[in-house]
Amino acid sequence: MTMWVFGYGSLLWNPGFDVAEAARGTLPGWARSFCMRSIHHRGSKAEPGLVLALDAAADASCDGVALRVKPGTEDKTLAYLRERELISSAYLEKNLHVDLLSGTRVEAVTYVIDPGHVQYCGGLPLEEQAQIIAHAHGGRGPNSEYLYNTAQHLAEMGVADPDLDWLSRRVAAILA
Repeated sequence: MTMWVFGYGSLLWNPGFDVAEAARGTLPGWARSFCMRSIHHRGSKAEPGLVLALDAAADASCDGVALRVKPGTEDKTLAYLRERELISSAYLEKNLHVDLLSGTRVEAVTYVIDPGHVQYCGGLPLEEQAQIIAHAHGGRGPNSEYLYNTAQHLAEMGVADPDLDWLSRRVAAILA
């Protein structure tokens, strides 16, 4: 069976596993936003950062990339993703349908936010998000780097995300 993973944040630019194919796709019913406090990778318990997560929203969709895992590495990839993404249990692992630009629909391992988790912070004003992102730093580096890399890769894919574009400009201004 072919294993796919849906990337909408750092998996776009740092999958961390062997990818056999990458295809742009849309995940219906989910919205990408900085709605998860990061206490490990892009912030700390004392000064949490923010990372992207998917919130269920019937009228929304999220553009990203479906990554087909190199055959024979599925178990290793899933173990790696669980260690990386489920570090604090704020994400839930789901198998969701992603519509590829080619017209094909695939089932992909996708990490979505648990809205009942203490790290969930949906609905923060953009200015508050920018202030947090500009100042937070975690085990994988500055929170701003995560924002810039994700926004850049979405732009390179031709995916418009006005909130990430605004945040990138605002965080750069704060840090200037």
